[in-house]
Amino acid sequence: MSGQGIEKFNTKVLPTWCPGCGNFGIWQALKQALLDLELEPHQVLMVYDIGCFGNGANFTKTYAFHSLHGRTLPVALGAKIVNKDLKVIALAGDGAAYGEGVQHFIHTARYNVDITFIVADNQRFSLTAGQASPMTREGVVTKTTPFGEIKKPLNPLVLSLEAGASFVGRGFAGDPAQLTELIKQGIEHRGFSHIDILQPCVSFNKENTYEWYKNIIYKLEEHKYTPDNREEALIKAKEFEVSGKMPTGILFKEERETYEDKLPQLQGEALVKRELKGLGVLI
Repeated sequence: MSGQGIEKFNTKVLPTWCPGCGNFGIWQALKQALLDLELEPHQVLMVYDIGCFGNGANFTKTYAFHSLHGRTLPVALGAKIVNKDLKVIALAGDGAAYGEGVQHFIHTARYNVDITFIVADNQRFSLTAGQASPMTREGVVTKTTPFGEIKKPLNPLVLSLEAGASFVGRGFAGDPAQLTELIKQGIEHRGFSHIDILQPCVSFNKENTYEWYKNIIYKLEEHKYTPDNREEALIKAKEFEVSGKMPTGILFKEERETYEDKLPQLQGEALVKRELKGLGVLI
């Protein structure tokens, strides 16, 4: 995945993730996607959450904002409204995205804001040593569920589809080629793009390993699936609960007006480039 030029998205700081962490695969796929799209570091803003995945703010050379836990999407929305010329990408773990930040997730999908939301889903709060997250499956023992998790996990793809997201996909950190293409299409899509990434945590999740995922996932693009029907996408999103199989790829995609398209104040030149009376140009 180390195509020529990808190093322009590296900083001088080396990753601190555990050896074998799924975040390495996501990091490489994300940088490759930016390179393939011929984007420069100054054309991209990444809004990071707290957590292992959020530490990518130190390793990836673009504009960056390290937000509060669960609050990546409000920051990303604000940045996109002010400067529509930026490619805005929000990055969070499953604890932040589907726990502390779930209300932002639902409403950003409902608004159809033109940003890409990438979630590293390892079914744990791993930076704080592996506590149960909203994605932890029933019966699993963690530091916060010593007798086994008693709650059912969320289904974030169903939540996203029902809320109105116009692009919904699932990737796997162990398949960087497919993941790169998925991220590219998510970034290019005009509207809210939600990409949930199956991300093995080698330190605190011994159940959902690379091999475990490889035995249950399959690629939608290899099964003549057309991602243009929300009801069919909902069936695919629930498939693991029915058959134990888990599809990856684009579950749903539609073209429609974005939140920004509907606001007359945002038409024309980006707000950040407009002259405000008495203040000059904001850049």
